[in-house]
Amino acid sequence: MKKALGQILVTLTLVASSANCLAGGGSEMAPAPRYEHQLNTITMREAEMLLEQGGVTFFDVNTLELWAEGYIPGAIYFNIQDWRTLLPEKKDTPMVFYCANRICNASEIAARAVMKMGYTDVKQMPDGIYGWRLSNRVIEKP
Repeated sequence: MKKALGQILVTLTLVASSANCLAGGGSEMAPAPRYEHQLNTITMREAEMLLEQGGVTFFDVNTLELWAEGYIPGAIYFNIQDWRTLLPEKKDTPMVFYCANRICNASEIAARAVMKMGYTDVKQMPDGIYGWRLSNRVIEKP
């Protein structure tokens, strides 16, 4: 019995490792993108402390449907065509970007675009609104 379980384990390990070798996007290998600015990620607790402190602008980079389900109190809906008009005049204004969750990268893209424009106090909260809601933090609805 032990020998059979051992063989099954070895087989599963080989199958899993060979599957990883074949995974990919189907295109030629290329270097990973290099970003000019280091992204400053924060936890939900850090975001909550910034929210309580005040003076920080939160940007929700979700779809309109997800926005309608609730957002961090005071957050500004960012997913619009002329999003540049939403940015503060002062380039050192603290800002936090978030989207749905850790799988979503819309807030990362938005934060990097804003940093590229010269804004210096830009943060991104990877856990997003799903993490915020799952942790029973306060939300607002439109």
